[in-house]
Amino acid sequence: MFYIATSLKSSSCKCVARINHVIASSFSQDSTSVLKAEYDAVVIGAGHNGLVSAAYLAKSGLRTAVFERRHVIGGAAVTEEMIPGYKFSRASYVLSLLRPQIYKDLELKKHGLKVYVRDPNSYTPVRGSNKSLLMGNDARKNYQSIAQFSVQDAKMYCAFEKHLEKLVSAIEPLLDSQPVNCAKLNSFSVKDKITSVTSLRALVKVGMVGKDFPRLYELITAPASKILDKWFDSEPLKATLASDAVIGAMTSPYFNGSGYVLLHHVMGETEGIKGAWGNPEGGMGAVSNAIAKSALSHGASIFTEKPVAKLVVNSNKKVTGIMLEDGTHVKAKAVLCNPTPRVTYLDLLEKNVLPEEYRKEVDAIDYTSPVTKINVAVNKLPDFTADPNGLDSKPLPHHGCTIHLNSESMAMIHEAYNQAQQGDIPHRPLIEMTIPSSLDPTIAPAGHHVCLLFTQYTPYHLKDGQTWDEKTKKVYADRVFSCIEEYAPGFTDSIVGYDHLSPPDLEKIFGLTGGNIFHGSMSLDQLYFGRPTSSYSDTRCPVEGMYLCGSGAHPVEI
Repeated sequence: MFYIATSLKSSSCKCVARINHVIASSFSQDSTSVLKAEYDAVVIGAGHNGLVSAAYLAKSGLRTAVFERRHVIGGAAVTEEMIPGYKFSRASYVLSLLRPQIYKDLELKKHGLKVYVRDPNSYTPVRGSNKSLLMGNDARKNYQSIAQFSVQDAKMYCAFEKHLEKLVSAIEPLLDSQPVNCAKLNSFSVKDKITSVTSLRALVKVGMVGKDFPRLYELITAPASKILDKWFDSEPLKATLASDAVIGAMTSPYFNGSGYVLLHHVMGETEGIKGAWGNPEGGMGAVSNAIAKSALSHGASIFTEKPVAKLVVNSNKKVTGIMLEDGTHVKAKAVLCNPTPRVTYLDLLEKNVLPEEYRKEVDAIDYTSPVTKINVAVNKLPDFTADPNGLDSKPLPHHGCTIHLNSESMAMIHEAYNQAQQGDIPHRPLIEMTIPSSLDPTIAPAGHHVCLLFTQYTPYHLKDGQTWDEKTKKVYADRVFSCIEEYAPGFTDSIVGYDHLSPPDLEKIFGLTGGNIFHGSMSLDQLYFGRPTSSYSDTRCPVEGMYLCGSGAHPVEI
């Protein structure tokens, strides 16, 4: 989930199926970097979803080219050496929701992807004590850890996970299917009806959970706090799970709709292990590089530092190609857009192309983001008071986890949210720390480490006209480091340097509108039928020859 964990979406595959129906082309073996005047398909943006689309298009025999604005491919799933010797997964930082079909079809292992499975995967130290909550794939160890806080909760946790797994099995088919197009169901066209069958079948399966449907409905619509309070008593356990429910979202575990993301606790898989999370060797950029190598092996071309100025649309309102910022015109029968819906529709299309009412729909999409990412290079392994390092200072199991800080209670999370709503930087930000170098020795000098800090809640717009200038960034970074110091004394002194990405930075550098890592908030009104808008959900666009392939379409990236 950029969860910034990364899911690689099946909507890319659906996009390809539609385009293959429209374009007939023989496979071209020429995949040199020479820019051609015309392609069968052009992909705007070399983020991981755009690269998946390009790989499938090229694999199916279409002449395909990808155009990337930055000097490096991967979008948010990128590895960058911002401090010499330290390789940061600069935005997206952990892998789980990569669909197995994509992993297999694109032969990502063959193209160099190696993943370190994290087990255990979740660690919550309790500030000011020697207690901590450590959880992973081992039910017995989970029981022992949770029982420190509540024996009853320890007994209930396994049943809770099984309950979520059952609900996930019902809704997971929706991740691999387009939303049902109600207009096509009422169409007289046999073709339209047939194309809706798969989506309808997936939706019907959700209703087949039978007596569990009310619980599924409650989980999707209720606050995460309500769900968790029904199952558990201990605050560290509830807060740990609640932090997963609100991660990347400007919401509170006490608000309706936050319960849905609890399903992601068990939804993904890594290396064939359901619910497992992993760190790619070499950082998240290794995922994008493997996908790119797959695309190149099938004849695709990928161009960096080639920003697109606009889509070229003819008098019949059909996309015929793209115009680069340097004035180069590239013709294409189909254009796939990986940027956010706002950038795609409002920046890359001229104003007169779309109906005004649809422009208003796009303009109304919520991109509110609470996220600031701070990537830190340190000269020693963080030493947590709750679980001290050994004399050899080698990584312990908890160092390979997502480390939840300021997560002792749901009330603490809610307080940070409330402060952000006032335009303030929270006194105790919610912090998810990962130390991928504890598993992957290739990304930091020997004995040194990379600490990735995914923090919230930080408002894009600060109160009293403040901006995210260097002074404000330092104030916030110091606050985050001070909080970490309370759990792991000596952390601040170990810092070699850091890379600070506020919401405006995430927008400017990675093209994430509002700094939102999901290409649009994951509120219930912006999922499934409503993603990106209720008029045109999924990859469809109101302009012929144009498709969405980013996470602003359904199925979404989480």
